[in-house]
Amino acid sequence: MEDCHVHILSLPDDPGTAFFAVYDGHGGAAVAQYAGKCLHEYITRRCEYKAGNIVQAMQRGFLELDKTMQNDVVFKQVPAGTTVIALLIKENILYSANAGDSRAVASINGTAVPLSRDHKPSLKDERDRIEAAGGWVEFNRVNGHLALSRALGDFMFKGNTHRSPQEQIVTAFPEVQKFPITEDWEFVVLACDGIWDVMTNQEVVNFVRTRLARSELGTNGPDGVMDPEEICEELVTCCLAPDALMVQIFSNCKLKHRSIDVTKRERMNEKNELLTPFLSS
Repeated sequence: MEDCHVHILSLPDDPGTAFFAVYDGHGGAAVAQYAGKCLHEYITRRCEYKAGNIVQAMQRGFLELDKTMQNDVVFKQVPAGTTVIALLIKENILYSANAGDSRAVASINGTAVPLSRDHKPSLKDERDRIEAAGGWVEFNRVNGHLALSRALGDFMFKGNTHRSPQEQIVTAFPEVQKFPITEDWEFVVLACDGIWDVMTNQEVVNFVRTRLARSELGTNGPDGVMDPEEICEELVTCCLAPDALMVQIFSNCKLKHRSIDVTKRERMNEKNELLTPFLSS
């Protein structure tokens, strides 16, 4: 399994702050697994974080982690990388940091609102950076090889000594956005590209929302509650592809305070169900 997912309902270094992330690895599991273990620590220990500049802390935390791996004798030789979609929720503000083509989408009053932008080599700003660093885009792939333009790892694309980490052919520099969370927010879905290649943002929101609504109305099962893991499993089954599909959903307090992670490969799944408040009081 080259993928990793993380949910921390209360960060050890910042109690009351939550961290959710999906890492979609490629070329091996090492980068995704290491990032899954410690990215949140690289972010929260930075001086920018302690000073309240969460956006800059996330940006520099990504780059610091990437540089640490690149300087490591073992990691430097590993031809692996990973996308990252990471959400940090602090004092009813959601910070979304994305590198690659995994995606986060919120349901706000039933409308799908993207919380991230896919980083594809075909995008003009991504292509411009790739070409300026000495690379090229062929068949919508970096140097005809990689189908995304930002990632942790993939150090074979980060060797231009005349360019900063942000300016490499493939960069780990994340695009960070911040969103105020209100009572209109119902749930958030984080997923790898295998989900979004099959369903649109709104289709995913409609899929999840319909099933959550059934639970609210008591129309599922003897206890009137649809198992949240079943929602993720149904979604993954609808989008089933040859590689692993990863979905993470967490909900507002109006919709049962659930956080679900399901990873599925060849119709095998892992269940992990937690109770978590979406809004802090």
